[in-house]
Amino acid sequence: MTTRGLRVATAVLALVGVGIAGYLTWVHYAGLHPFCVGGGGGCEKVQTSRWAELAGIPVAVLGLGGYLLLLATLVLPEDPGRSAAAFVALVGLGFSAWLTYVELAKIDAICQWCVASAVVMTLLAIVSVTRLLRVD
Repeated sequence: MTTRGLRVATAVLALVGVGIAGYLTWVHYAGLHPFCVGGGGGCEKVQTSRWAELAGIPVAVLGLGGYLLLLATLVLPEDPGRSAAAFVALVGLGFSAWLTYVELAKIDAICQWCVASAVVMTLLAIVSVTRLLRVD
């Protein structure tokens, strides 16, 4: 894949992430229950748990910030932009992994939106590291 293709993939994936995190942020501040396919209440249980905030900041807001930062790296010159994107995506991947652990081990529930976000962040990490290591 070309550098341009990797940049487009970063933009598309980050926009998907903005959509997911934006929805969860809206749900949080509107006091709504997140829509989950198949019911079961996993999303609601995760979103209302004590783990849904970090230092008083909703995790969804942190995710939204991370995805927006990834978009912002695309306006930087190529070398610093790809380094910044890889850094942000790898931090996001680590945070997503920790949150997935918390869902499984502490909350005992799975949020479909959180899983979708973790998949998007994993793909962003792969694309961003590929872009960083790519030599044109």
